Amino acid sequence: MHGIAFHIFGFPVHWYGIMVALGFLSSLVTLECKREYARMTSDQVIDLSIIVVVCGIVGARIAYVIQFFDQFRGNLWKVFRIDQGGLVFYGGFILAALVIFRYVRKHQLCMSRILDICAPAMAIGHAFGRIGCYIQGCCFGIPCKSFGVIYPPGTGPAAKYPDMGSVFLNLKLTGKAAASSLQLLPVQLFESAGNFLLGAVLLLLFRKIRRSGTIAAAYFICYGVMRFVLEFFRGDHADRIIGLTRAQLVGLFIMIPAGIFCYIYFRKHGEDVQSESGK
Repeated sequence: MHGIAFHIFGFPVHWYGIMVALGFLSSLVTLECKREYARMTSDQVIDLSIIVVVCGIVGARIAYVIQFFDQFRGNLWKVFRIDQGGLVFYGGFILAALVIFRYVRKHQLCMSRILDICAPAMAIGHAFGRIGCYIQGCCFGIPCKSFGVIYPPGTGPAAKYPDMGSVFLNLKLTGKAAASSLQLLPVQLFESAGNFLLGAVLLLLFRKIRRSGTIAAAYFICYGVMRFVLEFFRGDHADRIIGLTRAQLVGLFIMIPAGIFCYIYFRKHGEDVQSESGK
């Protein structure tokens, strides 16, 4: 497992950054394909995408720095090295959502329709991001003897879950007495697969729904539940509150309730889109 894909003029290009870029492009394509549903122009799609991605990354990085501030003590410059990983999805989601609300009001667009097209775009883009997490070695899972991935010495997983039995093997192969990680669940890939599947299902729902806003509601609920379950298999969390991670608390008290609220509200107040289901 190597986080660096290649070098350009001596500067390393990390797989994490590549996957974030692919996530942005896939989200942009998804929004462009569904822009007519939201009554948006191509320029508006591009503008909103750029604004949301920038604010999403900033919000995700701020949340990560707050949660893992000890990693940056003595070297605050590392705060800006997002190409090496370190984004908290819910932090980016919350800031991006605030920006979307502001943009929609300013341009007098339909909020429920915008939320609907953003839902599969976020799911698919997030799926690529989780692949980047897997390669980079962040957001790793708990030890598992029967199935998993082993990270090399010097990575975060190896530091937290060192396999002392690998020290002599690494000494023989590399000349360095360092431990690889234990075999860890690839929980990042589980979430990536779940997001790809969720994005595909949400796109299919455009042919089935009667009211705008219900696709967004489905995303909030489904992702909130999926993330809540997968967090039990994450091995990178040290601090827990009442036995739950911060992401579980956000999902349980914000994401899932928001989805339920959207479903109830938009069933009555969402626009009638049944006649557009064939588009």
